[in-house]
Amino acid sequence: MNTSSAIASKWTHFTEINPAVRFIDVTLRGCAQVMFQNNPLTGLIFFIAIFIAAYGEGNPAAAYGCVLGTVVATFTGMFVNDRTSWLAGLYGYNGCLVGVALPTFLSVTPQLWGCIITGSIVSVIATVSIADILKTWKVAALTAPFVLTTWVVLLASYAFSGLDASGLSVPELPHPLVSAPAGGLFNGHIFATVLHGVSEVYLFSSVAAGGLFVVGLAVASRWAAIFAIGGSLLAVLTASLLGANTTGTDSGLYAFSAVLTAIALGSSFNKPSWRVLGYTFIGVIFNEMVTPSFPVLC
Repeated sequence: MNTSSAIASKWTHFTEINPAVRFIDVTLRGCAQVMFQNNPLTGLIFFIAIFIAAYGEGNPAAAYGCVLGTVVATFTGMFVNDRTSWLAGLYGYNGCLVGVALPTFLSVTPQLWGCIITGSIVSVIATVSIADILKTWKVAALTAPFVLTTWVVLLASYAFSGLDASGLSVPELPHPLVSAPAGGLFNGHIFATVLHGVSEVYLFSSVAAGGLFVVGLAVASRWAAIFAIGGSLLAVLTASLLGANTTGTDSGLYAFSAVLTAIALGSSFNKPSWRVLGYTFIGVIFNEMVTPSFPVLC
């Protein structure tokens, strides 16, 4: 037995005999499951990356909110009658994203922390409900509970003075982008842009965090890491060739969804093969049409 296997075996043993260690293990897996990985070490690396990015961007509340949201959602998931899914961290990842998103778009107030706790609890309820509805078509809930929960809180923030929505963009009618200087691929910073795409999965634009996320993915699955980088690169290429807004491309906003699409189609829900590579390629390309369509619709 090699060293890594021995450590993993000992950790598994600790989780089986100690409820506190088991809860920590599941919480870490919840963070990792944002990128479809069922690995506590990956989750730990992801948390470290999140703290580095949050402090680097002057928003430490996003890091603490992430931990709080994951812990609350993981605790709530204990009351769902599906221990297998709970142990895999599948009830924690939506709360993790809720905890990152709300401090990113709302000012830090006491009410904000209450919304993170409430939103994380609701995300678990939404996960169970949406999964039950979609099981007929064998479709996973994925991050739909996070999106719906966060939308409700952010939309409600306009009605409450205790929730400062100053971080939200001002609504405007859609209008054509007349022209945009070439970004991403053509600005000489392709490496940073690709890593920004990976880090934007957690709503950060950080090269350091993006690099750590890739490392965390590689710990669990080298294919996941490869598809994450490849998906981000292909998204940047596509957005740049289509003449997307330079700022959005360079910051990774056109790539984060493609990263998740590539990981999901390429390695998490399929065994890597040439045919799967074709599915993934098409999925990422089409994703570049879907991503900018949401701001127009909403």
